[in-house]
Amino acid sequence: MVQMDNFREFQAGPDPFGRIWQVSFLWQQTAISIRHSDSVDVKFVITDGEITEEKVMALMHPMLLALCGRTGRSLTDALCLKLAGLHLKQMIETGEDMEKTLVTLSASDLEGAQAALASG
Repeated sequence: MVQMDNFREFQAGPDPFGRIWQVSFLWQQTAISIRHSDSVDVKFVITDGEITEEKVMALMHPMLLALCGRTGRSLTDALCLKLAGLHLKQMIETGEDMEKTLVTLSASDLEGAQAALASG
């Protein structure tokens, strides 16, 4: 069960090496303007106190629309922030894709984040 009250500032972990990461939301924008991509990019900075990295979660617009259609949710900035934050939290805890700065979520990644959001 996911219990997050603040998706702009939160802690995630432990990661596979036992570290706890502080996650801070930086910005969110449609990527058409910056990467010519039909996606919403959500950028975070993460730090464990020694290492600081930037992570951009790319949420593909067609997949977001399909997810919202299935769940009855409205496609909002807040929903994008929450889906991206939950996926980043899962990445940190599993170590999956942590070598990447830009992570494009798959349909199953979005479904997993949506399920975590719905259960929280």
